[in-house]
Amino acid sequence: MCERRRFEGRRRKTIAAIAALAAAACLSVAARAEIIDRVLAVVGGQLITLTDLTAARDLRLVAPATGGDQTRDLLTKLIDRELVLAEVERYAPPEPTADAVDVEVRRVRARFESDQAFDAALVRSGIDERHLRETLRQDLRIRAYLDQRFAAAGDRRAAAQEEWMAGLRRRGDVIDLYLPSGTEGIKN
Repeated sequence: MCERRRFEGRRRKTIAAIAALAAAACLSVAARAEIIDRVLAVVGGQLITLTDLTAARDLRLVAPATGGDQTRDLLTKLIDRELVLAEVERYAPPEPTADAVDVEVRRVRARFESDQAFDAALVRSGIDERHLRETLRQDLRIRAYLDQRFAAAGDRRAAAQEEWMAGLRRRGDVIDLYLPSGTEGIKN
């Protein structure tokens, strides 16, 4: 009986030591963890990350930010793009041709003084040319959809489009996680 108690005691100490080592290893790993990307918003289940925002800015895929908080301005444009893209998916405009996508890629490349500057922007943005092509393909689909939807609006096209966009924003499933610097803990 005494021998059994000693065995149980050693067993508990061994288990406690293993648990302590495992906890220390977990803390060590957590201390060395690196943030790879940051989710800024979720729109209809689609993530918008800091990488997406960086790519849009560095590759000039959206109009430049105009407000004081450039991150907020660009994020709002990317949220609106996702809301529109969800509508595009529902109504499926014609698929752009590979040539049309090639033209868009060339337009983006032309924004840079050299191929090396373009490649550096891709690396800095964290995307590759395949991802860029997909983004540009989606942009072409959005343009085709908007042209179809607002063809009859004529002079009132911009106002009609803004009214429609406001409706998408009201009923859109958007989780905005971005907090400007200095507002930690404040919720929108």
